[in-house]
Amino acid sequence: MTPPTWRTATDGLTAIRTGDLTSEALMRECLQRVAAREPDVAAWQYLDERRALEEAHRRDSSASQGPLHGVPVAVKDLFSTHDMPTGCGSAIYTDHRPASDAAVVALLRRAGGIVMGKTVTTEFAFYSPGGTRNPHDLERTPGGSSSGSAAAVADGMVPWALGTQTAGSIIRPASYCGVVGYKPTYGLINTAGLKPAAWSLDTVGVFARNVPDVGRLAGVLSGRDLAPLWPTTHLPRVGLCLTPQWEAATADTEQALQEAVMCIRDAGGEVHNVRLPASFDELLAAQHTIMIYEASRSLAFERDRHGDRLSSQLKALLDEGSGVPAERYDRARQTARGCRAELGRVFMDIDVLLAPSAPGEAPAHAAGTGDPVFSRIWTLLGTPCVNVPGLTGASGMPVGVQLIGPRDGDLATLSIAEWLFSRLNEG
Repeated sequence: MTPPTWRTATDGLTAIRTGDLTSEALMRECLQRVAAREPDVAAWQYLDERRALEEAHRRDSSASQGPLHGVPVAVKDLFSTHDMPTGCGSAIYTDHRPASDAAVVALLRRAGGIVMGKTVTTEFAFYSPGGTRNPHDLERTPGGSSSGSAAAVADGMVPWALGTQTAGSIIRPASYCGVVGYKPTYGLINTAGLKPAAWSLDTVGVFARNVPDVGRLAGVLSGRDLAPLWPTTHLPRVGLCLTPQWEAATADTEQALQEAVMCIRDAGGEVHNVRLPASFDELLAAQHTIMIYEASRSLAFERDRHGDRLSSQLKALLDEGSGVPAERYDRARQTARGCRAELGRVFMDIDVLLAPSAPGEAPAHAAGTGDPVFSRIWTLLGTPCVNVPGLTGASGMPVGVQLIGPRDGDLATLSIAEWLFSRLNEG
């Protein structure tokens, strides 16, 4: 699966700035790809071709040259947009028109980026899937909940896309679709205007075709320099972390990790086996408790007033969350705080952890969006995570590996991800 046009976001920015390309021409390239593939992939919830071209034309006519000038961005349909519907993957909000943009949408527009359209999300970013297909194999899932964002970038429809992660909704679809997915340190990017799922877990992230591109967009959204640059004087020290959930890994993920380890060592990097403290064994259950407790409160209106329009799967999750006592929720939060305090010891002699992104290749579409088991604990801990693509499973489908850094170590984590990405994707 090779799109006829495979520009990275940086390619587009550079060509527009040098006058070799207009924003309108770049938008037309993207829309041509959408016209060819959207009937099969179904990545978009809302896309107005005329509006997108008019916005690109306005960028070409503007003297302002922001850091994202003229490049299209896809926005997960969980973020408010004042000029487009925001449906949150639910029939409850069909044609809902917010009065304002989410913070990240406003910031990317201020920087000159163009909101090309809204991409499919699962129902309120939980487990009931939308219609999006994996562009590498239409019979498979792209993952969730950022289904359309990952698929649109993977298929060459758009160079950048916004996603969110509450359990594994960036890293898993990035792995399944073979793109770079970046979940920043919790709180690095503003969530105002995002429909909340679980307020102490929800994290805004980015999809792109390479690591510098995710760093560029996330840098604009966070107000920080996240352009990856690895110093040649210090090769990375990587901790191979199978995690307490290793039994969920398939042979495809086992092989991908082995290949990544060999690649790191062949390039001069260090790889050391790392076992997480015993207390981390409790994090999976703690993440689930916190997520369902908070979701039952975040979606109280929808459950009470429109319960008949919720999927049975989501209703069951919200019912379970409503039954969680506050004391159990508080114990789960205390577990998370204790493990976050231990992270310094985990990273004492290494720069990043290397772990699975997903159990294996993308499962069949009919089986759901896949298991977020290898992302849950890192989302709860609030660490920066990057899916690094470039490896495949036995069926030839993408299988990513995940790099995890210490909290607030986003630049170093992205830099090592770029170092690994460039070696896994040589040639």
